[in-house]
Amino acid sequence: MDIHKIREDFPILAREVYGKPLVYLDNGATTQKPRIVIDSIVDEYYSVNANVHRGVHYLSQKATELHEGSRETMRRFINAKSTNEIIFTRGTTESLNLVVSSFGEAFMNEGDEVIISVMEHHSNIVPWQLLEARKGIKIKVVPMNDKGELLLEEYEKLFTERTKIVSIMQVSNVLGTVNPIKEMIATAHKHGVPFMVDAAQSIPHMKVDVQDLDADFLVFSGHKVYAPTGVGVLYGKEEWLDKLPPYQGGGEMIKHVSFEKTTFNELPFKFEAGTPDYIGTTGFATALDYVMGLGIENIAAHEHMLTEYATKRLKEIPGIRIFGEAAHKSSVVSFLLGDIHHFDLGTLLDRLGIATRTGHHCAQPLMQRLGIEGTIRASFAVYNTKEEVDALVDGIIRVSKMF
Repeated sequence: MDIHKIREDFPILAREVYGKPLVYLDNGATTQKPRIVIDSIVDEYYSVNANVHRGVHYLSQKATELHEGSRETMRRFINAKSTNEIIFTRGTTESLNLVVSSFGEAFMNEGDEVIISVMEHHSNIVPWQLLEARKGIKIKVVPMNDKGELLLEEYEKLFTERTKIVSIMQVSNVLGTVNPIKEMIATAHKHGVPFMVDAAQSIPHMKVDVQDLDADFLVFSGHKVYAPTGVGVLYGKEEWLDKLPPYQGGGEMIKHVSFEKTTFNELPFKFEAGTPDYIGTTGFATALDYVMGLGIENIAAHEHMLTEYATKRLKEIPGIRIFGEAAHKSSVVSFLLGDIHHFDLGTLLDRLGIATRTGHHCAQPLMQRLGIEGTIRASFAVYNTKEEVDALVDGIIRVSKMF
């Protein structure tokens, strides 16, 4: 890939911050958007903006075609069997909450158990805690070693006859660890337990095939894979989605309403109450087409090179501590420098035009396991370069001299 040509697709990368060229290394939080995605949003508002489904007029029909065509793009991107298995949501967080709420309502009672991991994002912890408070379920946690790798022997020991579901991230947003999800799913299925995959941090960086994984549910967001904010996907095996009760009530998710009884719509609409972000789904599909055009394997190879290069360069800095050195990592390096607070270092790097993420990264239980309050996180995307890694290293060395 010609990375410098790719960078030209992203207008924001040409800007300056505080008089310095922007070095954007906060892709784990959100990626920048290529011009083709931005243009697709503008074009749809200009030419075919109308509410989707049920409309008999031309604009509504065209908007519906785009929206449902986007669903097919999602299906193809993750190799789902049917578009019935693709539910549009506002993002990973809503997708997780949907499954926790609906699955918990239908299949979990007091004393039943869910297995999550020590490295989960708050979005895959708090909804289960809400269910725990509401229904008295029990949360079990898979531990990890000091490299940031989940302990699979301990994982299997957590299963009991009360285990109802497992919900674990494929890639850690802090450590970059690529968890052996396919193996973990097979273990869960051996115990007759369904598995939900948080793929928010894996979808942008590697090939994700839900049929190959045999995932029962899988969730991800658009804004982390070059698409607009506020739109995401819940994948669920059709046999599971058929069993789950609706998450929200309103328009589109109904077949017939009377004051005596409501019957629900067929999949996927049963879980899509109200007007969807049909402009956002078009932008989402455009972004995934862009990724498929570049080739996810090519993106993965480039980002792997950057991660290894960044790790090597950062280790040259005296006093650096890198968190997460699993054998299989993806596109994230989290670190601290000596006794410098992560917020102070991140703030001063920003004055040099270098955007990183500081704090606990919505993973406070993981921070407790590591014995720290937070880290600085550099996270990479297809448009990042070795020169930007060098700028980060030079910036850290310059800031360290101030302390």
